[in-house]
Amino acid sequence: MASLRRWSLAAAHVDTTGAPTVRATSLGALPQDLTIDLERTAVIVVDMQNDFCTPGGWLDAIGVDVAMAAAAVDPLRRLLPRLRDGGVSVIWLNWGNRADVANLPPNVLHVYDADGTGGGIGDRVGSSDAVLVAGSWGAEIVDGLDVEPTDIHVSKYRMSGFFDTALDSILRSLRVDTILFAGVNADQCVLATLTDAACLGYDVVLVEEASATTSPAFCLDATVYNVRQCFGFTTTPAQLETALSSS
Repeated sequence: MASLRRWSLAAAHVDTTGAPTVRATSLGALPQDLTIDLERTAVIVVDMQNDFCTPGGWLDAIGVDVAMAAAAVDPLRRLLPRLRDGGVSVIWLNWGNRADVANLPPNVLHVYDADGTGGGIGDRVGSSDAVLVAGSWGAEIVDGLDVEPTDIHVSKYRMSGFFDTALDSILRSLRVDTILFAGVNADQCVLATLTDAACLGYDVVLVEEASATTSPAFCLDATVYNVRQCFGFTTTPAQLETALSSS
């Protein structure tokens, strides 16, 4: 019988890799430092789309300060090439709804059009010709983030990217154990996807600074606390870059 995958635990350090490993690297993190296998690691970048992060997009048009979301762009712009060079798979997880929103239940539509007067998913708002619809400007990845041909794209239709998508199958085909999470909003779609990943048995790490939110600061504080307390670990781009340089 094959042995079960288990972490090796110490007070200040967690080794997630098991054996055998291909490219083990040590990573500064909280609540403990980590050892991960880069060969079995992917980064999921959530919802870095014009409708959330760009002036003229949906959030900006309804009065939300998108600069708070766009704060994740520069950290990601620097970090993603380093992760690719380190052999880490890059997955872009974005809202990419059907134009007829036929697969969206009322509760999802309500989030984006609370009073039923319009201005939600599929509608024309500001510069967004069809909010968060696949193929629209609003659903495109923001300028400033380079997308490579080897990157993987997954469309999602809920806060969590695992429901009704191919995400789990893709990760298992890649033989991923560890997922780094980044993007927006940290306390909503990023956290929902991270939570489901942890429940499915993945090792989850939230990348602070490369994750942002337009919500009040206490929402991000609570997200970081709960990731460390309940689901996994947090790290920073600087800590990742140090780990990649030494791997």
